[in-house]
Amino acid sequence: MDRRWTLEESLAYTRWLSTHHYENFHVVSFLLPKELHQDFYNVYAFCRWADDLGDEIGDTGESLRLLGWWRDLLFSSEAARHPVFVALRPTIEARRLPMECFSHLIEAFEQDQVVTRYANWDEVMRYCVKSANPVGRLVLALGGYHDEARAVLSDFTCSGLQLANFWQDVRVDVGKERIYLPLDLLARHGVAESDVLELRHSVEFEAAMCEAVDYARVLFERGLPLIPTLDARLSLDIELFSRGGLAILDKIETCGYRVLDARPKIEKAERVLLLLRTIFSWSKKRIFGKGV
Repeated sequence: MDRRWTLEESLAYTRWLSTHHYENFHVVSFLLPKELHQDFYNVYAFCRWADDLGDEIGDTGESLRLLGWWRDLLFSSEAARHPVFVALRPTIEARRLPMECFSHLIEAFEQDQVVTRYANWDEVMRYCVKSANPVGRLVLALGGYHDEARAVLSDFTCSGLQLANFWQDVRVDVGKERIYLPLDLLARHGVAESDVLELRHSVEFEAAMCEAVDYARVLFERGLPLIPTLDARLSLDIELFSRGGLAILDKIETCGYRVLDARPKIEKAERVLLLLRTIFSWSKKRIFGKGV
């Protein structure tokens, strides 16, 4: 923060950050129109920093202070001293990105610092409104879509992705003393909170996870009508992410819902196969006139 970053330096930084951090699926695939790549890198860098300020500091008070600082930079002239905001500002202006989406994401990371349990599905879904849905709305805006009808469909997909990642990371989140599975869901299947915290797998836990996976699948299904309404290249990228989320759910089911034992992973070969299947499905729709 003691120096001023040039736009060229800042764009290089967000590009490096976006291409050197592990995710289930790449932030930008070759399917995405090339003119959108840098804008996606810029938005991702904002999210990556916010996420790390929340989860990598190791002190609740300090994380909340730093997330407040990150919010201040979003609306401050001091943003010129941070490469993420130097790169992001032109993207926000050129693509007409909704500022409330960035604010909501920060609120979600702040919530993670003080809320570690969710009583029911309503509470989990309210969290998704701030933690996941803004990402989809930003992606739509980057693609030039600003209507509420598409945004609502995107919300279903993004909430599904959020839940798929939660169910994949149950063991990881226990290490942070967080449980995103609704407590009433666990109780209905006879699973105590202590069973999850102590990583005790059981047939009762399997039943709870089965219901949680099914809940996420329904969200993906409700979001699928978004895909054919988008530009061909963007629709293919969105379909890949939807299929990726569903693949995580399949992986959880295949391993017998033993997410307390180990984190289910999508291996590289499986990602390649998923990509090929998505491209084949998309091409078939185009050939038979069902694509955009």
